[in-house]
Amino acid sequence: MTRPLRVAVVADYAEEGWPSMDLVADMLMAHFAAEHAGAVDATLVRPAMPARVSRLVPRARTFDRVLARVMDYPRSLAAIRGRFDVYHVVDHSYAHLVHDLPADRVLVTCHDLDALRSVLQPELEPRPWFYRMLVRRILSGLRRAAHVACDSDATRSALGTLAGFPETQLSVIANGADLGDYSDRDGAAEVEAARMLGPKRGVELLHVGSTIERKRIDVLLDVFAAVRQARPEVRLTRVGGPFTAEQRVRARDRGLLDAITILPFVDRATLAAVYRRSALVLLTSDREGFGLPVVEALASATPVVASDIPVLREIGGDAVTYCPVGAAAIWAAAILRLIDEREREPDAWDARRRHGLARAAEFSWSRYTTAVAERYRIIADAAAGAAVPS
Repeated sequence: MTRPLRVAVVADYAEEGWPSMDLVADMLMAHFAAEHAGAVDATLVRPAMPARVSRLVPRARTFDRVLARVMDYPRSLAAIRGRFDVYHVVDHSYAHLVHDLPADRVLVTCHDLDALRSVLQPELEPRPWFYRMLVRRILSGLRRAAHVACDSDATRSALGTLAGFPETQLSVIANGADLGDYSDRDGAAEVEAARMLGPKRGVELLHVGSTIERKRIDVLLDVFAAVRQARPEVRLTRVGGPFTAEQRVRARDRGLLDAITILPFVDRATLAAVYRRSALVLLTSDREGFGLPVVEALASATPVVASDIPVLREIGGDAVTYCPVGAAAIWAAAILRLIDEREREPDAWDARRRHGLARAAEFSWSRYTTAVAERYRIIADAAAGAAVPS
């Protein structure tokens, strides 16, 4: 095949509001256009999500989301079925769409096993029968895909161990975090970050991500409270939307509300500016599929303290400070030591930041896109009946 591969990049509904999933699709499209125009002709598939019940009852948004996923999105794929050499479903929780595509031409990116846990580990995440039905549909679609590319070896191993996927169907293509996006200073972004956060006061810690259970916001708040006992001037910024009611009560009970600034998910340039102005980034999760804030923070020359779990060790290497999951006292002691290093040992602090930059340089969206394009070619050749390596 000498012409460019025709590829459909099948993205999440934008209305879902999953920035990390949107980022993958957007980075693929940008880098294909800039670096692979002669090899890949990519089309972004991202239909609008119909709002039925939620137009009248805002609380029914989840109902609309599920209905759109299982009914509307599959219908929208009918117009493109057979038009492309490869279809790339960039979010594994949309893998049920494989049933509506030529499965032998589909690549699915798997970011973690959260969406599958109620079926693969029901004892850890019990869910109603109708929820498990949808998950089984997603899992069966994932099994039908020609190939599954995982963000990390930890996710790849989990799919093999828990779901029995054959090794030949799985590979690892790590996400990126381009240094230019996070280390170049954008005057407008700096101004916007300052507008949202106000002037810098004291030492600023940062957490980026949602408030779902596995992010362990309870631990984050306990750690922050312990740090402030020793350093009352320390503040926390959280990017990713408001606390749940329970989390807000926890913060209030620990006297933290006035010391926390909460931002929604922001554009990438502003997020980069927020990373740069922070002293440390904290990631207290007990599970992750990749841990993108680790790479983004390191690419911003901002040191990271993260949970000591295999996937974060895999991504952060020896450039990150690790603490046991949930051990708030150990976390607080590590953070206080790093703050002290920042203030009293500038040479050691600069070396730490440079080491983080070097680690982050191992991850780039350009490298990611190149690896994905290579996988497209393998899938397309195999679907065409060519003898190629798995």
